[in-house]
Amino acid sequence: MVFAHPEPRSLNAALRDVAIRELETRGHAVRVSDLYAMNWKTAVDRADFLNLDADGRLKVATASSEAFMAGALTEDVKVEQEKLLWADTLILQFPLWWFTMPAILKGWIDRVYAYGFAYGVGEHSDRRWGDRYGEGRLAGKRAMLIVTTGGWAEHYSPRGINGPIDDLLFPINHGILHYPGYDVLPPFVTYRVDRLDEAGFAQTAERLRERMRTLDTTPPIPFRRQNGGEYLIPSLQLRPDLGSAEATGFSLHRDERSPSESGSGNG
Repeated sequence: MVFAHPEPRSLNAALRDVAIRELETRGHAVRVSDLYAMNWKTAVDRADFLNLDADGRLKVATASSEAFMAGALTEDVKVEQEKLLWADTLILQFPLWWFTMPAILKGWIDRVYAYGFAYGVGEHSDRRWGDRYGEGRLAGKRAMLIVTTGGWAEHYSPRGINGPIDDLLFPINHGILHYPGYDVLPPFVTYRVDRLDEAGFAQTAERLRERMRTLDTTPPIPFRRQNGGEYLIPSLQLRPDLGSAEATGFSLHRDERSPSESGSGNG
């Protein structure tokens, strides 16, 4: 679990503890990266690549690749990468700030998702375009988001002023979690948290316990796999015969057919 909230007495922290207790009660081992408590370094800079030539120009992807291959990433990043390899399931927990994750969590992604670890892996050819979007180093594992927001559920509905919550979280679910291979579970979202009373918290906590109890059985979001034949290579556009002709945007990248229709139980 990667936790990103600055206040130890927050609702987020209380929900984190509920989730951990339920998981441990069910026999799971849980490791937590509390980014604010860790004083996590957010910005990528030259100090992240211990083998970088002091006089060389910083090209982040190149420096990341060379440092990863040489074992020259910083120790804090190596520790977090080891946690990702250890865990069967990754949970990112955060408050929705300005329609996305807090900067400290984005900085964790920027630094831990090194080239050669989470991206830049696999062959690029006329048949494949790397191991990503359903494949990659973290394939076979599960991931999900626990998110809180001050807005109403209606504000994040399909016709709501803030936009659909699934669209707002798509860049994280699809672009950060599915990209390196995770099977991504639907997010657990709590709304109007600043007005949540004791009874509301009890209901939310029980919903969260149920999600923790069903981590292994909840069907993942049916994102399409990049190299499964549904995308044209190298343009990586969805084949014109898939999805409705008028459909565009994020929804195209979900396969909503039944497993028998799609020919796969994996979505």
